[in-house]
Amino acid sequence: MIGEKVFLRAVEMEDIDTLYQFENDVDIWHLSDTIMPFSRFTIEQYVINSMTQDIYSLKQLRLIICETTTKNPVGLIDLYDFNPTHRRAGVGIIIATPYRRKSYASEALQLLQNYAFSTLQLHQLYCSISEDNKASINLFLQSGFIKTATRKSWNNKNGKWLDEYFLQLIANKDR
Repeated sequence: MIGEKVFLRAVEMEDIDTLYQFENDVDIWHLSDTIMPFSRFTIEQYVINSMTQDIYSLKQLRLIICETTTKNPVGLIDLYDFNPTHRRAGVGIIIATPYRRKSYASEALQLLQNYAFSTLQLHQLYCSISEDNKASINLFLQSGFIKTATRKSWNNKNGKWLDEYFLQLIANKDR
């Protein structure tokens, strides 16, 4: 999946250090409800599994977002809770701090949407975003997602209860 500024590729053994850094960044643990660090061994096993199994068996797909010019990894984008029966999956995305606000996330999300709807034949994508994550809310709204629900006082972040928004994108052919 290749765009103008970024391309998406499968996870490789060379990505263990990159994944280790993302997964153990305490500043983003609240995004995935992580409460303890991942060991390097755990990350290695994840990479091995993702290289030998497909989305139908793992129920998720993690892709590395890379700059097209340098080929450097700039982030991760995931399909999670993949459900082939109901043809839906959740979407998660994280961009490393130095690469934010350069439209990498929006292009990566568009590439993933094309893959999900064209190749996987999904009916819908969805995401859940905390009310204080304005950048992610704007990203998904600008990418065609619609806010369909609010979960009141859903997440506790630093002692403060925050709402969480549920956003959906239905495939064009199914709307």
